Amino acid sequence: MPAVFNEGTVVELRKKHPCGGRTFEILRLGMDVKLKCLTCGSQIRLPRNKLEKMISKVINS
Repeated sequence: MPAVFNEGTVVELRKKHPCGGRTFEILRLGMDVKLKCLTCGSQIRLPRNKLEKMISKVINS
């Protein structure tokens, strides 16, 4: 069953961003999920199914 997220949810991923941060805020949901790194502020897009596998924990929902 797919995980349920909302816009504004803060998640921690298993793999680090090149800047060294692991915490990301979900900005947009759909087939692709738009994330914002809370360490450096850059934005990335990931397919939803890939994101669900990469999440280690949900910090804030």
